[in-house]
Amino acid sequence: MAVDVEVDTALVSLRTEDGRMEEDRAWREIPADAWGAAVPWRNFRSHAGQKHYSGTYWCATNHDHVIYESRLELARLIYVDFDRGVRKVVAQPFLLKAQVDGVWRRHVPDYLLVPTPGEAPLVVDVKPSHLRQKPKVARALSWARAIVEARGWRLEIWSEPPVAELANLRFLAGYRRAWLIDERALAEIQNANLDGVTLAEALESFNGWPSWQVRPALLHALWTQRLTTDLSKPLSLDHRLSVIP
Repeated sequence: MAVDVEVDTALVSLRTEDGRMEEDRAWREIPADAWGAAVPWRNFRSHAGQKHYSGTYWCATNHDHVIYESRLELARLIYVDFDRGVRKVVAQPFLLKAQVDGVWRRHVPDYLLVPTPGEAPLVVDVKPSHLRQKPKVARALSWARAIVEARGWRLEIWSEPPVAELANLRFLAGYRRAWLIDERALAEIQNANLDGVTLAEALESFNGWPSWQVRPALLHALWTQRLTTDLSKPLSLDHRLSVIP
């Protein structure tokens, strides 16, 4: 949807840990590392009959909890946590304001993903697919994209992912906490030649180890992508493994 947005009018505000809202600053001028001290712009809302399921997710990428305000946002967080190219995720990172069609508009993105050095930051708006075409939503996303991309950053509008892939990542995310994984078992897995074998064969190859040590270590290796497999279909013992060089 085409909108008349005055990019040079764009302002941004952050909220600090003590709850203060920083004064508006020019979007183009605020340093990229300013987000390190930012906290989520909105507070949690909870009331009887609310439509959205909110909560906190322990994010292995941040080694800390990150908030979400819907199950779809939680799904995006799991994908973020699985992405080796993301160094940090910031929830509701800032309030963006700009003149759009002659009127001041406001927008709070859902997430800011801080990438590995050399990549542009990614601003993420999570929207169910049935809402994306609504004029009010499409207009807000259109002007936000214009402002974000004018700075050389990227904006992603994220909707429902493939069902089987999400189910697999939700399952593997249960093994994301490295300190709960047996280090010796993980070392054995890393030193073994598992390229091309099935998950069942991999488990059987460590029959000298208790299953409660080997199974979590194998699944953690899949979560950290030391091993990979086809996640587009429901995970099973017949899945073949690949080793990342």
